[in-house]
Amino acid sequence: MTLPSGIAARPAESRGRLHSEPDSGPRGPRDAFQRDRDRIVHSIAFRRLRHKTQVFVAPDGDHYRVRLTHSLEVAQIGRTIARALGLNEDLTEALCLAHDLGHPPFGHAGEDALDEALGFAGGFDHNGHTLRLLCELETPYPDFDGLNLTFETLEGLAKHNGPVAVPKWALAEMAEQIGLDLASHASLEAQVAAIADDIAYDNHDIDDGLRAGVLPLDALLELPLVARHWDAIGKRWPDLSLDRKIKALVRDQIGTMVGDLLAETRRRVAETGVETLADVRAAGRPLAGFSDALATEERALKKCLYANLYNAPALQPVRVEAQRVVGNLAAAYLADPRLLPDAWHRGDDADPVTVARNVGDYLAGMTDPFAISRHEALIGPVELPEKF
Repeated sequence: MTLPSGIAARPAESRGRLHSEPDSGPRGPRDAFQRDRDRIVHSIAFRRLRHKTQVFVAPDGDHYRVRLTHSLEVAQIGRTIARALGLNEDLTEALCLAHDLGHPPFGHAGEDALDEALGFAGGFDHNGHTLRLLCELETPYPDFDGLNLTFETLEGLAKHNGPVAVPKWALAEMAEQIGLDLASHASLEAQVAAIADDIAYDNHDIDDGLRAGVLPLDALLELPLVARHWDAIGKRWPDLSLDRKIKALVRDQIGTMVGDLLAETRRRVAETGVETLADVRAAGRPLAGFSDALATEERALKKCLYANLYNAPALQPVRVEAQRVVGNLAAAYLADPRLLPDAWHRGDDADPVTVARNVGDYLAGMTDPFAISRHEALIGPVELPEKF
């Protein structure tokens, strides 16, 4: 069952783009949201995701996810959900592909270090930086800065995790420029993209963590959600190898989460009686989500992953060294902005806040290998454990 047709975002009813494009040339049969998706895919920031950490440091291990492969998996799940609900698949895909563009090198460890280093200048937030990239820092067009995406795509990226009560400087500036109301919910396409992100990393991080030998299977099997699927797989295929059983677990859990999300979202929409996109924004609550029962189990899974994978002792040396690299680079560029490439001297070089934000923009764009190489050139060796 699809949702009321008026709930879906419609490209023909888009609030448009920041800049008019009368001289943009022929663009073929694509609608506005399709063009947004394609602009994201062709961006430099999207290409850089292939060398940015998801869980394990991006230069290591061809079989582990990086931000790029994670974003592709999110997009696949998001498209499936959007199609089943009758939402706009192209807008959903664009949001899924772009949601992590603002991440600095080394994932959340790098973000924490950069936020601390730039604290006096308002800090750093990857969601706000995603908007900066798309509205200002990417410059492929002759007539304006940014990719000039539609309002709906920018709104979804700003608020895909829900209303933002206290935005950091970058998101606050972008919201004012775009005309975003950060206090309301975004479209259902954005809500679906956010949960597709959760579904993807909940499950592919299990796959990667078990492959790396960091995440203990016994800890996972203490969770009813995992144990239920694991036992069912064992009954279907009693002689299945451990590797194939893990892959079946990941597939089955994704299927369960998607099915629950579809049923619960339909229930919430019917319960609230929303019929238009404006109703979705004004609903005062997320309409896409898991049932209470599955939400409880999913939170337990996340808690397990944080305790046994993201904060695992085996990964702590990597996190500490990653933060040292980003922190050292930030300190070096802040102490001597002349080390920045010419293109990154924007605004008043005598103003410490302007300099700091330029440094933040430059560092956030670095891939893991480039950050390592700059550290080795400017500061000294980087000692990341070979295993991860």
